[in-house]
Amino acid sequence: MKKTHIFYWITTILFAAFMLMSGFFDAISAPQALQVFHDLLLPAYLSPFLGIAKLLGAIAILIPGFPRIKEWAYAGLFFDLLGAGYCSIASGHPASQAAFMIVPIGFLFTSYALYHSKSRLTV
Repeated sequence: MKKTHIFYWITTILFAAFMLMSGFFDAISAPQALQVFHDLLLPAYLSPFLGIAKLLGAIAILIPGFPRIKEWAYAGLFFDLLGAGYCSIASGHPASQAAFMIVPIGFLFTSYALYHSKSRLTV
């Protein structure tokens, strides 16, 4: 049980850190974030909206409790990453560039699975 808790927090903190960093730069419409949006053929006004959503989702998965909010946060963050990968391919970038999304999605699924394992162990 202790190993599950440790691995859960390691993967969750790493994943949340990735989402918090990208969300922060999107929320403040940093030039680098806007360049990524331009490269993906997305409008710049979408950057702060997605950035704030990423920040809220990352915070939600870090706060203990609130299982329903946590479920929604995991789903929203998954769709954000999936959408980013799709936009990369749809805007003409090579699929290998979108393959990077496998890493954060892997952390997301690992964190989500360990969250449920941890929840089952405490009941």
